[in-house]
Amino acid sequence: MSWKCEYSGKRPRIGNKVVRRGKAKREGGIGQNVTGISKRRWYPNLQSVRVIDENGTVRRVRVCARYLKAGKFMKAPRGLHKMYLQEQARKAKAAQSPS
Repeated sequence: MSWKCEYSGKRPRIGNKVVRRGKAKREGGIGQNVTGISKRRWYPNLQSVRVIDENGTVRRVRVCARYLKAGKFMKAPRGLHKMYLQEQARKAKAAQSPS
């Protein structure tokens, strides 16, 4: 899987890491000098989550934390909750079919 949110499309951002030497003028020094610049990346906070997609199938996707908090998708049920949902579906099916 790539470093990309499946819903928002967030990807790593690229920028510079700047190393400085000296005391800032506002703190009473004579100013700062840049002694080194190197590339770095900022990664989005991606979490791997089991999701129910439009077709009703369960699949594992990478989602950023902002979309997780907002609840913009349907998480797949697990454990006791999954068994409860299966039982409810079975009861509904039994109630629909004429005996």
